This record gives sequence, structure tokens and C-alpha cells, in this order.
Amino acid sequence: MPILRTIPFARQVPMTIAFENTFRSLPDTLFAPVVPSAVRQPELIRLNDELAGELKLDAGWLRSPEGLAALSGNAVPSASDPIALAYAGHQFGHFVPQLGDGRAILLGEVVDRNGVRRDIQLKGAGRTPYSRRGDGRAALGPVLREYIVSEAMAALGVPTTRALAAVATGERVQREIGLPGAVLTRVAASHIRVGTFQFVAARRDETALRSLADYVIGRHYPEAAEADNPYLALLNLVIRAQARLVAHWVSLGFIHGVMNTDNMAVSGETIDYGPCAFLDAYDPNKVFSSIDEFGRYAFGNQSRVAMWNLARLAEALLPLIDTSPDRAVAQAEEALMTFMPHFDAARLFHMRAKLGLSTETPEDAGLIEDLLSAMHEMQADFTLTFRALSSLPVDGAPVALIGAFAEGPLRDWSARYAARVTLDPRPAEVRRQAMEAANPRFIPRNHRIEEVIRAAVSDGDYVPFHDMVAVLAAPYAEQPDKAAYAEPPAPGEEVLRTFCGT
Repeated sequence: MPILRTIPFARQVPMTIAFENTFRSLPDTLFAPVVPSAVRQPELIRLNDELAGELKLDAGWLRSPEGLAALSGNAVPSASDPIALAYAGHQFGHFVPQLGDGRAILLGEVVDRNGVRRDIQLKGAGRTPYSRRGDGRAALGPVLREYIVSEAMAALGVPTTRALAAVATGERVQREIGLPGAVLTRVAASHIRVGTFQFVAARRDETALRSLADYVIGRHYPEAAEADNPYLALLNLVIRAQARLVAHWVSLGFIHGVMNTDNMAVSGETIDYGPCAFLDAYDPNKVFSSIDEFGRYAFGNQSRVAMWNLARLAEALLPLIDTSPDRAVAQAEEALMTFMPHFDAARLFHMRAKLGLSTETPEDAGLIEDLLSAMHEMQADFTLTFRALSSLPVDGAPVALIGAFAEGPLRDWSARYAARVTLDPRPAEVRRQAMEAANPRFIPRNHRIEEVIRAAVSDGDYVPFHDMVAVLAAPYAEQPDKAAYAEPPAPGEEVLRTFCGT
């Protein structure tokens, strides 16, 4: 049985996680060895038993003192060989050639019950060579936020990193004020970002670039290896994955908030939930992030920003795509032009599902855009409006209208919708059930998350956190006794700004 390597304040204990670390096979410019820094009084806040089972980990052991030591960074399995990853990135359009994991430590990888290799990473476990002026720690609030939102996104069916555990450290971290510290155990398909490719490209290290691209192909896109041009195929596959991901976001009213290239995973998973939020009232220009002064990452800009980020990936890959710079640029530009068709098709797919339409007509896109325009004009709640659509009886004439659909622009739109539904072959009850499976009743409401964080930070009360996680695990279920979690913020409760919390 592997033995734990001791670090300050840690005991030597048996370990049952058989880590691998294939990322270490890459050139060592891409990572730095690091050991987590111990904390004084770790306390398990929550363990994700379902995810532990998926990863073939023993949840009982993870709850033990030995498991807690591993989840807090107080002990490291000898097989894990922990590292921090290097990357660069465009942050709000400005290139920073040296970033990297400043407060995240990759313990290693496990192969889950589906045969998929997954990273296990500690966030907030201490300084790394990439910490710059940071302390390498995480405050409790951002850890709880990422746990809540990443697990909610998984339940909503969105590709995302996951949260395995949240641990309180018993120590304070200094931000604008002193705050309780915590460590999040994050699970990801990998932590390779667009910025990872930018990092090696900026150093003109074609050997490292090729090694990284080959690794990503082998781990995430093995079909690219069979293509005539594997690196162009890789670019095309990442473009498609990101287009589908962002389309899924906008179909749910999700705003990432900080779509820098170092926050875009080439695996196609949502990663880094710092200032993220969900729309209450529909507004395509909505910005929550306190650091997004000019609205670069506004809700309605997310597809354009994603395409811009992917152009940066394409630039990094140019030396691999073709030995002729002109031919490489032409092929990369052709690939990038597929982003918006992929995005539009995926978005239309999700929006048709939200309207309960199983067939396609050329007028559907206009019907969807007119609904969104009416919602914007009426400041209608994004999530509740779509959920209410499933209750609209549209099979008879005249249409019986309910709630907001009986008023103003939505009244006129409802008549058009009723006419469109008559072209759909499914029985009303089948359509209603399909719509309820496409339109969540519960999302991580921003004001609810703030209530959870306040209770935990101010009072040490984690009951609201556990309750919210449980509700969001079944976002499409009615859960009548949890109706309050579906409600939009009352006057004075609306969250206007969100923060990275780093």
C-alpha cells in the first residue's frame, strides 16, 4: 500500500488512492514540482459521495483522519508526485506570458469507472512557483461557490469540472479583510487550457508544443490522430466542443464572467467559476463580474469571446498545422469559421428543446429571438419564463394564457407559439414532460449563494450550503417543498456584482 510522504504538521498514514501523473511525461517547462502546505485544523465540510464512487474512491476512507489529511494537503500519497501547471493567457484581451497554478496543486490522475482519466487537484493548498504575490490559499466563500455551481452545472447536464470535497482549514486568509480559509478538491477531465498552448508557443518551443498537442489528442481527441492533419483536426474538435459548451451555457442563462484564455479548458469542460452568475431577468448585456468594467464578458458576448479565444489557440498551433505560414493561417481561419455555425446549431437545438419542439421549421430561430426580445422588454425572469412555458395549454383555441404570457409582447408571441406547436407531432403530455426535462426549475440563484456564504463565513453554519447542494442535485424536478429556491430575488436581494475571490 503506498505510503504518505510527510510534510510539516502531517502524520504518516496509509493511502488508498492509486494516483498516476501522465502530465509529467511532458517537457518540464510545463509544470513545477510542489508540495502542499499543511493547515492547522482541517475540517471536512462536504464530501461528494456520488463522485467519489464514480472515481472508484472509498468515500469512507476519504472521511477518515487519513483521508482528511489528503483532502486538506496535510499529507501527500507517495504515488501522486504533485505539480503545479504552467500556462499563459489573455486576460481581458491583454497577453500575460507567465501565469500558472498559483494556488492549485495537481495531486495526480485516476481512471474512473467509465475508463476516463480524471485529474484530482487541490485548490487553496498553498503557494506554488507560480503564485507571484499570492498566498496560495483560498477563502471559504469562493470554495463554497465553486462547489455549488460546478455541481449544479453537472446536474444540469453541462460539461464541467466537478467538486469532490470542501475542507475548512481552521486558518484565516487575508484579503480585503480576514476570512476563513478552505481547500476545494477539484476533478477535471484535465486542466489543460488554451493558455497552456500559448505558454509554449510564446517561447517558440515547437518540441514542447508538439508534445502537448500529441498529449491532448491522446487524452481527449483520439480521433484526431487518424486525420490527415492531426493538429488541424485537433483545432477543429476543440472549436466544436467549445461552441457546444457556450451554447449550452446561454441556453441556461449562465454567465462565466471571466472568459480569459487561461480559463478555457481544451477538453470542452467549464472551468474556473470565480465571478460566475446566472441571469435573473433576461438581459443580453448583463455583466456581474466586478472586474469586467467594459462588459467584455457580458452574457450576449460569450460566443464572440469564445471564438476570439479559439483564434489564440489557432495561432499557437500554426507551426504544427503546416510548415508554410500562409497555408497554416488559411487552414486555421477556415477552421475558425466553423465556430458560429456549430454554436448556432447547438443553441437552436437547446432552445427548440426548451420550447418543446421536436421538429424543425425555418421560422423557429425568429420565434426564439422574438421571445427573448419580449422577455428583455418585460424584464422577465429567464429561468421561470421558460419553465412556465411547459404549463401553457396551447392545444386548444383560443389559447389560455397564464402569468406573464397574458400580458404585452408575450401575449402576442404566445399566439404564434401556439400555432407553431400544432406542427409538432407529439402529444401534449409528452411535450410537457420533455420541456420540463429541458427547462430547470432550480438554478444556483445568485442571492441564494450569497446567503449560503454569509451563513458559513459569519456563523459557521453549513446547513444552508448542504440544503442548496441537495436541491440543485435535481434541478428539473418539481420539489414543491423547496419552492423558495426557485424564486427570483426580492427587491433589495438582487446580486449586482460578483467577485473572483482569489
